Amino acid sequence: MNGIKGIRNLLFDLGGVIMDIERERCVEALTRLGMQGADEMLGLYVQSGPFLKLEEGKMTPEEFCNEVRSRIPGGGANITDLQVQEALNAFLIGIPTHRLVELRMLRKDFGIYLLSNTNPIMYYSKIAECFRAEEREMSDYFDGRVTSFESRLAKPQREIFEYAIEHLGIKPEETLFIDDSQKNLDAAAEVGFATVLVPPGSEFIDALAVLREN
Repeated sequence: MNGIKGIRNLLFDLGGVIMDIERERCVEALTRLGMQGADEMLGLYVQSGPFLKLEEGKMTPEEFCNEVRSRIPGGGANITDLQVQEALNAFLIGIPTHRLVELRMLRKDFGIYLLSNTNPIMYYSKIAECFRAEEREMSDYFDGRVTSFESRLAKPQREIFEYAIEHLGIKPEETLFIDDSQKNLDAAAEVGFATVLVPPGSEFIDALAVLREN
């Protein structure tokens, strides 16, 4: 599939593009723990409050767990960090193996990179686990990765795209950014990236195929 309008690199979003997610599962899991305000904290594309701070690397996992407990009537003294982390991971459904295969095949023709709003709780547990479905590691699928919690920036901030350009050593005019949020795509386009939207329920490989045909 090489030769997509002179593109040399593919820069992927994670949730909603490579990994299937379901926000409501996480809201329900946190609510079952007794947390109040989970629905407001967890947006589909844009987060707020402690979850946003966790994703921007401005709050540690331990601080986040304490914050969740503080929003449980009675202080949530009987709720462990592990319970909070498991509830947060309910956001993630998984990665179908065929998408992992597609990433490996695309890597033969393109530089493959990741740019994700995510957090250390998910990243080092459920996300890492899902990338091991083929008994490989995340590094076997990407030439480089940028996460919000490590960069301390988050999409759709312009700065995270500028950070990705410098950190990954890529040229935006040679890079196609693939995301399920039009707001994120618009921000990427402002700094020179080519973009393609992956609508809910669709496959990124189909979006790339259509783009190549055009």
